[in-house]
Amino acid sequence: MGDGKKLSSLDASFLYLETPEMPMHVGSMAIFRLPEDHKGDFFEQFKAMIASRLHLAPILKARLEKAPLDIDHPSWVEDDQFDIDRHIFRASLPEPRDRATLERIVGWMHAKLLNRARPLWEFYVFEGMKDNEVGLYSKMHHACIDGGAGAALTNMIYDVTPVPRQVDPPSARPKAGQQPRDIAATLLDAYTQLWSQPLDADVAKAIQLPRSGKSDLGSILFDNAMYQIESAFRFAGSIPAMLQSVSDVVGKASDPASRRSLASMASPPSILNKSISSERSFAGASISLSRAKALAKRAEGKLNDVVLALASGVVRRYLDQQGALPQKSMTAAVPISLREEGNTEANNQVFGMICGIATDIADPRERLQTIIAQSTKSKEMSHPLRAFMPQVSNVSMLGAPILVQILALLYSRSNMSDVLPPVGNITVSNVPGPRQTLYAAGAELLHIFPVSISAHGLALNITVQSYRDQLDFGFIAGANIIPHVEVLCNMLPEEFELLDKAFAPAPRQSAAS
Repeated sequence: MGDGKKLSSLDASFLYLETPEMPMHVGSMAIFRLPEDHKGDFFEQFKAMIASRLHLAPILKARLEKAPLDIDHPSWVEDDQFDIDRHIFRASLPEPRDRATLERIVGWMHAKLLNRARPLWEFYVFEGMKDNEVGLYSKMHHACIDGGAGAALTNMIYDVTPVPRQVDPPSARPKAGQQPRDIAATLLDAYTQLWSQPLDADVAKAIQLPRSGKSDLGSILFDNAMYQIESAFRFAGSIPAMLQSVSDVVGKASDPASRRSLASMASPPSILNKSISSERSFAGASISLSRAKALAKRAEGKLNDVVLALASGVVRRYLDQQGALPQKSMTAAVPISLREEGNTEANNQVFGMICGIATDIADPRERLQTIIAQSTKSKEMSHPLRAFMPQVSNVSMLGAPILVQILALLYSRSNMSDVLPPVGNITVSNVPGPRQTLYAAGAELLHIFPVSISAHGLALNITVQSYRDQLDFGFIAGANIIPHVEVLCNMLPEEFELLDKAFAPAPRQSAAS
């Protein structure tokens, strides 16, 4: 990790927003199957494999170092006391040692905060399950990584054959780093260069001033000054794109059709939009990916629309049974990745949009058609705003960390989400995954159910990951709002059958008349 890489504002926000009721880590519950003739201790084999590959994901050996007095975002620094036994644990599963028991334990474990004095990740291996299965629950802080940056982790844990590949050990690298005096000497040079050339947008965005990289107060103030100068130039270089973005938004908002779209994105209050407790309820379910894609094609929509329709059907049915279904259509907050193709930096580059999910429509066919029409409008409305996000994601001000932490605690403690109108009613996220069969330490990966974040005002999170020919759904909820989220999860296969049937191709007329 070098001498320390400062977190972006967006990454740091996941630390500041974290409270005991609202941990900001994400994870997964993977299910493996050991081969019939498996010899040896899977846990020890898995741990040894991860230990030999840690250099493939340097973030796993990095801990947070706070800025003095919390005046700036913390930095990642290499943990010189790193011990893999503090991160990979052998966990025990009580009888009947089935997936339902594992899900309950994963929900309970996902509610516990990670220790910020260490690298922010943990793996738990559950052996002795039925049918030679092994469970792997992993959790990692959202400040480290998002779905799009998971490639390094996937590369570290998984292989494409039952025999693990050999990974070259890390090559020794010399310690780099300039002294503050050298930096001060080059600063004037760099600053003069900036002003001596016309402000070209591409040049402005590419400007990189020197940093001390040290953690004493003087160096932090120096680095912060460098950062503010850089940001100002990048901001200036982006003004043409941002002005275009503003005019696009104004143009769309003044169009009566767009105003109707905005109105359809307003979220009605519901029992799911309250403050959550510090307990979680988790469950997972799978459906066929190829069938879901074929359904999307017949409905002239996208796979994401089918995922939204399934989430909508499940939530509609559950709330109807509770006598708590809002009359107005509910909405889903849907994250969109801002990561450019090929960008594997381990940080968060995510933006979101609000989609109507047509819970006010009983007919499954009409519901999916409405969702397809509305998600197109939501994308049109949100797309111009994407030009702002790279600017916003790194905005840094002295004093921000302390202030944001206080506000996060106040929001958490005040139950404001019980009285403020919800931004969205549920969170639905769709993460594309690998199509080929994966293995870890010789065991075949059967499923990878995402375990995501419940938030105040957004108690239910449904995250979907594709793997092979299946969609693995992970349902997580604040346990005070939905004590047994498996009730919703168990409705999923039936909702899929109803939707599939609603779009079944018409039977062909026989040729004989």
